[in-house]
Amino acid sequence: VQLQASGGGLVQAGGSLRLSCVASGRTFTDYAMGWFRQAPGKERELVAAINWSGRSTHYADSVKGRFTISRDNTKKTVYLQMNSLKPEDTAIYSCAGSDSTLMILTRNRYHYWGQGTQVTVSS
Repeated sequence: VQLQASGGGLVQAGGSLRLSCVASGRTFTDYAMGWFRQAPGKERELVAAINWSGRSTHYADSVKGRFTISRDNTKKTVYLQMNSLKPEDTAIYSCAGSDSTLMILTRNRYHYWGQGTQVTVSS
């Protein structure tokens, strides 16, 4: 499975970005997906997770109400819509896939990782 993330950039506080992650190699509905982020000097953290169908989602408390994860299985793509961005959202964002159809909240249960995309929010 290969994952290709895109959509990062520089945005002012209060702005929006949408990240996309396109998968190739396997049937997309075979696995759950997640978005992680890592800021300088901090550990990688789960931002949002989604199950195979898109009906179950989970968000970190820090992004709840501002970010939305979704997936389009016909396009083999998972999205992260980020609204009301804050400077503390600045990080490298990565998508990941797990060999499970259930939503996964544990980092070490993700088996496939895309390259990161930088998100920078200026104040």
